[in-house]
Amino acid sequence: MNSHDSLFGTFQPTGSWIERWSVGWTYLLVLTLTLPAMVLRQWPATAACLAAVVAVLVSARLGARAVRLPWPLVVLVLAMAAYHVVFGTWLDGVVLAGNVVLAVLASRLLTMTKPIPVLLDGLVAAAAPLRWVGLSPERFGLAVTVMLRSIPYLAGSFGEVRDAARARGLDRNPLAHVTPVVVRAVGFAQATGDALAARGLGDDD
Repeated sequence: MNSHDSLFGTFQPTGSWIERWSVGWTYLLVLTLTLPAMVLRQWPATAACLAAVVAVLVSARLGARAVRLPWPLVVLVLAMAAYHVVFGTWLDGVVLAGNVVLAVLASRLLTMTKPIPVLLDGLVAAAAPLRWVGLSPERFGLAVTVMLRSIPYLAGSFGEVRDAARARGLDRNPLAHVTPVVVRAVGFAQATGDALAARGLGDDD
């Protein structure tokens, strides 16, 4: 798994049982495995949901890449947990950190078992009622897909810029980390916008 896809992973067919499920049933499975923890916000629910998600990922024959967390996410989760330990309770920190990890791992049940176009089609079909209020399900699905691809790209950019700065002996210089990431983010946004406009997806109906 390369750095750009280290957060959500990429689809690599394994022939597992979950790949044979329709995208609708897979979305429903993800909701079933995550909503109890998000709604209850209690550590037993979070622990149970995490265990269930990991079990499904393992049974899907996705390997260690499915449960490996990128270091920026680990740092972020630990920072959030530490904040709640200091200003709240350690249980709040555990639940918050666990739910973030749960959301990432559960998302991999989608992105690592279904191609992005299939996920997009599923979102568009589920969002069909938006037409009743004058909104476009296609644009909703596209927005989610762009976000899904943007987050791993930006997370990977942080890792690559960090390695480049360290190689030049600038790992302690904040500008050496922030500036290249901002430039990459702007370039990625412009390229994405150009690609959408070329397909007529940025025009008003």
